[in-house]
Amino acid sequence: MEDGGEKLTMKKKASILIVEDDADIRETMSKILQQNGYRTDMAENGYEAIQKAEARFYNLVLLDIKLPDMDGTRLLATMHESMPEMVKIMVTGFPSLENAVEALNLGADAYVVKPVKPKSLLLVIEEKLERQRLTEKMTEDKVTEWIKTRVRKLED
Repeated sequence: MEDGGEKLTMKKKASILIVEDDADIRETMSKILQQNGYRTDMAENGYEAIQKAEARFYNLVLLDIKLPDMDGTRLLATMHESMPEMVKIMVTGFPSLENAVEALNLGADAYVVKPVKPKSLLLVIEEKLERQRLTEKMTEDKVTEWIKTRVRKLED
């Protein structure tokens, strides 16, 4: 029961940046995510996405592969380098094996093809956020153990 509560809390607190140049798709994704308990923010191009991601923390970003000011994979690489803890999901209407491999090699956590099915997108998001939460928990546990070990050494 407690674990389910953690998932619900994580979901409600999760913040998602939607980077999409098509206003209708951007708004629709935002509404679907908000209806499912996520906080959302939107950017219509790569430059705006970088500014927003530098100004605040997002758990996850949905990146369109075709943006008006830069290629989505270039934006992905920039975000992966400066924000490695953020989950990055590429979204494309132009799927190809080459794009998928490049996106994954540049740090994408998932690759989703348009038209996006809401249920499928939500499942991918929930899976990736759960993995992010577990990674953070393991890191916290390691730091706690290191501190305890260090205190014992200092006491000796």
